[in-house]
Amino acid sequence: MEHVTVGLDGSPESLAAAHWAADEAERRKLTLCLLHAWPLLVEEPDGVRAEMDQDYWARRIVQNTRVELQAHHPGLSIVGSLVADDAEHALLQAASESEMTVLGSRGLVRVESYFLGDISLPVVAHAERPVVLVRAGTGDDGRQSARTGTGGVVVALKLHGPCDDLLRFAFEAAAARGRPLRAVHGRSLPVDAYVPWGVDHDVAEEVVQDAKKLLDRALLPWRDRFPQVEVTDGTALVSPAKAVVQAAEGADLLVVGRGRGRRRRGPAPSLGPVVQAAIHHARCPVAVVPHD
Repeated sequence: MEHVTVGLDGSPESLAAAHWAADEAERRKLTLCLLHAWPLLVEEPDGVRAEMDQDYWARRIVQNTRVELQAHHPGLSIVGSLVADDAEHALLQAASESEMTVLGSRGLVRVESYFLGDISLPVVAHAERPVVLVRAGTGDDGRQSARTGTGGVVVALKLHGPCDDLLRFAFEAAAARGRPLRAVHGRSLPVDAYVPWGVDHDVAEEVVQDAKKLLDRALLPWRDRFPQVEVTDGTALVSPAKAVVQAAEGADLLVVGRGRGRRRRGPAPSLGPVVQAAIHHARCPVAVVPHD
């Protein structure tokens, strides 16, 4: 798994994803693979093979993107991959062989596209390796770029279960960027915390301190492995989904986890409320990391 794969479909979002993926591949000293896939097509009524046109545009998308990326990353190894296959299947296959897969995203906007909308969510739900979703912005030089902030890397932790895969990805991302890492945990207050005049602050403080102990325990071995990474943590007394969206404001990258037990085939993949909120509302790139 010595490469990063990015899905291309010619949209501004996929181009922004490609630039983000190139930056990430360069940081990690990995090869970048530009993937475009299309299903096998049948002959058109007039006898002209539509696949020929698709083949031309597919090669043009990959070649133009490669030229643009190589100009910004002259030392980066970039390869193109054209796959005559269903896009979802091609991306899942590529994801199983990549350090990470990067896709463009438009958040809540519905899109009819190979790599956005109907495709990105199933890939996120079923991929065995991390998938990063990137929204488009415009860089200082006018080119398409990812929407990022200056707030470092944020990782959302559930704390009730294993999270080593999630923390490994988050710490490696922060270390590669030379940026701080913030671990966040959201927890709704129990019913007995609410009293007629508002919230029982003693109960609220007890919840915060309990979460603090769990955060410290989860982070300790990773602080030792990555002493160069500045780490902060915090607990928000709101729903985990709301806490994640709030924490992502201004971040370079948001890292969230998807339990492998959540995988479900069908038109509505099960991602959980935290991942759904992150994908639809966070403006920064979102890395979804599968874990046990």
